[in-house]
Amino acid sequence: MVDVEAGIAAVRRFSRFYTRRLGILREGLVGSAFTLTEARVVFELAQRGTATAADLGRDLGIDAGYLSRLLAGLDRRGLLVRRASETDGRQILLSLSDAGRSAFAEIDAGSRREVGALLAALSADGRARLVDALGTVEALLGEPAGAAPTILLRPPRSGDLGWVVERHGTLYAREHGWDASFEALVAGIVAEIGTRTLDPACEQFWIVEIDGRRAGSVCVVRHDARTAKLRLLIVDPAARGLGLGRRLVGEAIAFARDTGYRRMTLWTFDELAAARAIYKAAGFARVSATPERSFGRDHVAEVWERDL
Repeated sequence: MVDVEAGIAAVRRFSRFYTRRLGILREGLVGSAFTLTEARVVFELAQRGTATAADLGRDLGIDAGYLSRLLAGLDRRGLLVRRASETDGRQILLSLSDAGRSAFAEIDAGSRREVGALLAALSADGRARLVDALGTVEALLGEPAGAAPTILLRPPRSGDLGWVVERHGTLYAREHGWDASFEALVAGIVAEIGTRTLDPACEQFWIVEIDGRRAGSVCVVRHDARTAKLRLLIVDPAARGLGLGRRLVGEAIAFARDTGYRRMTLWTFDELAAARAIYKAAGFARVSATPERSFGRDHVAEVWERDL
């Protein structure tokens, strides 16, 4: 149990470490001519395209007077374009000029180099642990207490299939001690799905996002004319406790039922207690159990099924 005083000390200690490690207090951010606050404004304009000064001040938490002086400085350097809003002539929209976009590209490249150098010094497992920890910090501190996260189920996009493979390989190695042959198995499943077109009438693949961050996946594929197969269920550790596993399985069951399947099957292992609890709660029952050695471990492979 961490009391408030100990928590304050830990957060302040980490803040000092973080600013030293990334050089945030240097006069020029990532070797550029920009201060940290200037770089934040340039970054926001690069992402948004256009914004008002009021929008920037509110979203970045910058005092209006200070922001006005900062924008004037960027303007003098030829980095900004100002134009009146077409819907409200009283509003001035800010955007980056060509020089501003070039400056952003330099900042972005410098930041990628510096962070890349930090990550390159870590092992693959260390990088995964760091990303997980950062996701946890963002989840805990990113929204006011009690604020509901935005959850989105969507089809895969570029980069998602690689993420599904990486998450399976990393998490099953860390949490269950499985070796790289499991990641290779998942890569084969994902490659099969990725190199053929899923039939939307009877197959579906979902990625779940929380506040724009990938948080999990599940897939329904055709096993035979009457049976759907549930595959690739995973929930990122930073998103656990929100009921995403139950929601993904529920979505898969509803899709399979609505598309005419009469039964659903899945493959799991006896040691995956959390997943088995989700399956049991969703109405699945174990129909076979086979002792085997796979993925560097002795365990029991199980097939679970349920009627639809």
